[in-house]
Amino acid sequence: MLKDTGLYYDEYLRQVIDVLETDKHFREKLQTADIEEIKSGKLSRELDLVSHHVRTRLDELKRQEVARLRMLIKAKMDSVQDTGIDHQALLKQFEHLNHQNPDTFEPKDLDMLIKAATSDLENYDKTRHEEFKKYEMMKEHERREYLKTLDEEKRKKEESKFEEMKKKHGDHPKVHHPGSKDQLKEVWEEADGLDPNEFDPKTFFKLHDVNNDGFLDEQELEALFTKELEKVYDPKNEEDDMVEMEEERLRMREHVMNEVDINKDRLVTLEEFLRATEKKEFLEPDSWETLDQQQLFTEDELKEFENHISQQEDELRKKAEELQKQKEELQRQHDQLQAQKQELQQVVKQMEQKKLQQGNAPAGPGGELKIQPRMWLSV
Repeated sequence: MLKDTGLYYDEYLRQVIDVLETDKHFREKLQTADIEEIKSGKLSRELDLVSHHVRTRLDELKRQEVARLRMLIKAKMDSVQDTGIDHQALLKQFEHLNHQNPDTFEPKDLDMLIKAATSDLENYDKTRHEEFKKYEMMKEHERREYLKTLDEEKRKKEESKFEEMKKKHGDHPKVHHPGSKDQLKEVWEEADGLDPNEFDPKTFFKLHDVNNDGFLDEQELEALFTKELEKVYDPKNEEDDMVEMEEERLRMREHVMNEVDINKDRLVTLEEFLRATEKKEFLEPDSWETLDQQQLFTEDELKEFENHISQQEDELRKKAEELQKQKEELQRQHDQLQAQKQELQQVVKQMEQKKLQQGNAPAGPGGELKIQPRMWLSV
């Protein structure tokens, strides 16, 4: 089963692949197809040859996915209180299915799903790197802003602590070059519990092909770097950042994939793996630089980032001020309405009192008010 890709349509992608693999003919085609056949859409045309049961299940999956996307769109539009939602137009933003035909799964759907997943996965790591860089710049920005709030003595103490933690984090054992013989032998010995003198690449590959599908996928590769990462990062240590550890793991995996994955299908075959072990770099690799040995951003980049933050803060402040004005205006209108209400209530009360007084006065034969003369007038 395909592992989590991190894509927003990951579940749909995995379900489609699982269903397609239940068809013997398509499964055989999938196993023998190379990455270019998959990307070009040649594999998608094989969909016409799968069984009726499989096509029916794929139709059902597509209808469920379209319904899910429509719910997401509606929830998003409801949150901004928009009306007259054109679901069909909004569905166009989702490129992993044919929105013009929401009921049946056709070869075009498989082609679109493959192309979208291929493109998105290629950009996924790039996006993660960009987010990590922002994370590091935000950390530094917040540290500098905090220092501004301290007096000189406390600031020097805080800066000294910061440098001490940097030094402590950088004081770690040598990290082997990812994918090198030394690195893999260490896994073989410490994780697998085998004799390092009996290291065998073919056996190593089979041991770490956890799902026995004949490939080392990205998750299986990343698991190989745990021992190296433990040399640098410990969740118990204040100076070690686990977000940085995951970035380190990602960079290691990318490096090995670039070196080993010949056809760029994001999977390493036994043949590709064995071929890589014959290279000079496998036996005599360059030293590996960990994140603490690299400059993650420049001062200019940090300044640009801080300017962007400042602009966002200004926009939020303006919105807050506008909302405050609206609140005050609503309160003023509310107070005005309350005052008008009280005035009306007072008028009604006075009218009722006047009616009551008029109803108690004696009346003449024609219903006119009869005024009783005061006694002193008759004297």
